[in-house]
Amino acid sequence: MTVQAHTMIDLPGIPKLKSGKVREVYDLGDLCLFIASDRISAFDCILPNGIPNKGQVLNLMSAFWFDRLGAIVPNHRVSTRVEDLPPAMQAHRDLLRGRTMLVRKARILPVECIVRGYLIGSGWKDYQATGTIGGMPLRAGYRLADKLDEPVFTPSTKAEVGHDENINFDTAASLLGADLARQVRDASLALYREAAAYALARGIIIADTKFEFGTIDGKLHLVDEALTPDSSRFWPAAEYRPGSNPPSYDKQFVRDYLESLDWDKKPPAPPLPAEVVGKTRAKYLEAFQRLTGRTLDATLAG
Repeated sequence: MTVQAHTMIDLPGIPKLKSGKVREVYDLGDLCLFIASDRISAFDCILPNGIPNKGQVLNLMSAFWFDRLGAIVPNHRVSTRVEDLPPAMQAHRDLLRGRTMLVRKARILPVECIVRGYLIGSGWKDYQATGTIGGMPLRAGYRLADKLDEPVFTPSTKAEVGHDENINFDTAASLLGADLARQVRDASLALYREAAAYALARGIIIADTKFEFGTIDGKLHLVDEALTPDSSRFWPAAEYRPGSNPPSYDKQFVRDYLESLDWDKKPPAPPLPAEVVGKTRAKYLEAFQRLTGRTLDATLAG
């Protein structure tokens, strides 16, 4: 049976606040509603076809981590139950099941909070060129994909269009204030350490991840999504070999396919073939089951 990807989600008669690369955001007065679509993006381009069930994986995996890590820092989640949605949305409950998160409104901080536990991606390129990562000197001798002696906090600015810009901690402090910058750095590192240890025991290495924070009633809260295949690099621990680029559970598989094409990485993006869609979907579902201990179908069934 073919599973449909829901890339465009509109609720007739209900005003939409924002449409992002993956999520639709609705303003419900005191709360906001996030709806996770099955859209997938790469190189800042949204691809024309999506990955079935991807939105549910992202939404429910975030909810899992919000529950598990709430003792470290509170989060904005209120509910993921479609039964808790306003009456006007109940007609769409089958489409929305597993995709929705009611959240408290927050004042979003203008900094992406990235934690790197392994040397890969732009961090590896930075280290090769300068011996540093995020402006912080590292010891000599690291190989590609090596585990860092200690996780490092490497913030970046948020770009509405194009790529985020890496910044150092002092610049983050100038944007946030010294005290708040220390809070987000310490919270980010604590969240990463706890999640990485939990995931490793289940056969997944979290190489790096991105957190977003906001304040609610003046208190720091974790917001948006957390520790998903879209915001993190997940590697299968059994296949990890330092010195080489590990396989992944995230959308790196899609990026690798697109890199093989004669495409200038500008819109419009090319469609993904059925084989790439199927393999990517399987990776998302496997990561979900390994980390949560339940299949997506069982979770959706309650």
